[in-house]
Order: sequence, then structure tokens, then C-alpha cells
Amino acid sequence: MSSIKERQRACEETLLTALRNELAERGVHAVFLIEDDGRSGVEVLDVAGRARRVYVHLEFRWFYWGDQPDERISCLQLQAGVERIQQAAQDGWRREEQGELSFNLRQLAEAYRL
Repeated sequence: MSSIKERQRACEETLLTALRNELAERGVHAVFLIEDDGRSGVEVLDVAGRARRVYVHLEFRWFYWGDQPDERISCLQLQAGVERIQQAAQDGWRREEQGELSFNLRQLAEAYRL
């Protein structure tokens, strides 16, 4: 039986492969990759040739390509995600360095403790 982490990784890779295939069909330059740390992503070029990496956040069911609220979309509806990422690439990525989306769940839990 496979571990939870292996199943999560397989799910991430399935979602990202589907995203990459849909973007490529629309003429968006997108490459599936696995980084040195084992993290899966899709590198997408914008109209200026700048690259951003799209990742999956399974806990929140998001595709994300930065840390801003408009740099994420649900991965539950693939076509809507593809359209949003395609539009973001056509508009051009932000000039700032790509932010990393992270959550400290312990800190969130502490904030809401009574």
C-alpha cells in the first residue's frame, strides 16, 4: 500500500499534467517539471518570455503561481483554471519575483483559539 505522501504526489502530478496539456493545446508554452527537492510544477512563459511556475496546493485545492490573492484558482474545475492561468500569462506575470504561498496552520489555529 502506498503512503499518503506518495498518493498526494501522484494527485499533484495528475493535476499538473492535465493543466500542462490543456495550456499546450491553447498554444501556451508550458513544461511539466520536477524540481531538485522533488516538488512538481508547470513552468509557464508569459508574452514577454518570463517564466512562472504553477504548483498545486492540495489542502486548499488550488493551482497557484505566486502569493497574491489573484495568483491562485481552484484546481477542481480544470477548464476555469486553465483559462485563468492562460489569461494571466497573456497579461504578463508580475515583475516582482515569484512569491511562495505558504501557511502556518499552527499559527492560524492559535489565532482562532478562544
